[in-house]
Amino acid sequence: MGALSPRAILEMEPDLIALVDRLLDAIAAKGDVDLIEDFAAAIPIEVIGNLLGVPEGEREPLRGWSLAILGALETVISADAFARGNGAVKEFLGYLEILVEQRRRKPGNPERDVLTRLIQGEHNSEDNGERLTEKELLHNCIFLLNAGHETTTNLIGNGLVTLSAHPTEKKRLIENPAAIKTAVEEILRFESSNQLGNRMTTERVELGGVTVAAGTSVTLCIGAANRDDRQFYDPENLDIGRTPNRHLAFGTGAHQCAGMALARLEGAMKLGDKGQRLCAEDGGQFGLHRRGQCDALRQGGGVHAILRVRCGVCLDAR
Repeated sequence: MGALSPRAILEMEPDLIALVDRLLDAIAAKGDVDLIEDFAAAIPIEVIGNLLGVPEGEREPLRGWSLAILGALETVISADAFARGNGAVKEFLGYLEILVEQRRRKPGNPERDVLTRLIQGEHNSEDNGERLTEKELLHNCIFLLNAGHETTTNLIGNGLVTLSAHPTEKKRLIENPAAIKTAVEEILRFESSNQLGNRMTTERVELGGVTVAAGTSVTLCIGAANRDDRQFYDPENLDIGRTPNRHLAFGTGAHQCAGMALARLEGAMKLGDKGQRLCAEDGGQFGLHRRGQCDALRQGGGVHAILRVRCGVCLDAR
């Protein structure tokens, strides 16, 4: 997809850097900083808003819709959570119908605007020239919001919590900012945002000595694969310089994540030298509080990370 191509993502980098700086400047005045709400979740929403061409003043509901929809996908849910998820889908669909009509009247740049690209039919499931139906178009937008928002937020949140729990590796990264690319890959392996993947067998196959019939639903344990000692040396330990690192955080083959280059860039922006601006001064405390979580997603162990500081937030970029 053109809007998610390496060239398009490279063009996003200056805007991402500016956004991270604005977030950190805003955080500097706070005493208790919620690393998820105040930091990790902010960029994915802005990026997705840009990709869909959502006006800046209309982006506030996006995170709430995404969380409600994902909450309805948990393995065990309440009737209220299910109702909230359905309500969020209806509300987002209603908003998208208006947005699509506006974009049809005034198309954006298909190299940057995913919605324009979808409307023009450049992105369809088969190479047969058929355009997406209206329903397919709208639900692809819902998928983009959910796939690109919570998983990237969790990558950043998991990364901050993981580095805090591994001070030696955090120190390595601070002293060697050039290691950010391998560090992001290692965090993706060690605490992958996406822990489970569902597939359906297209033919009879043998897995682990068990014969699985065609048409069987199979749940893949991505987190387990990323700790496989046949693939990774010392898999239970974090090593920000690990290479090679053939993790499955983004899937593989035909099912590989279309937005993985963008997720990597967002992770590098917030966990690299920019993210190192966010550190507690002497006397600060780093604490956690629990939040609801989806079994398929790794959300910092199901917690929000709170940076509690008595002396403010250190903004030394080092």
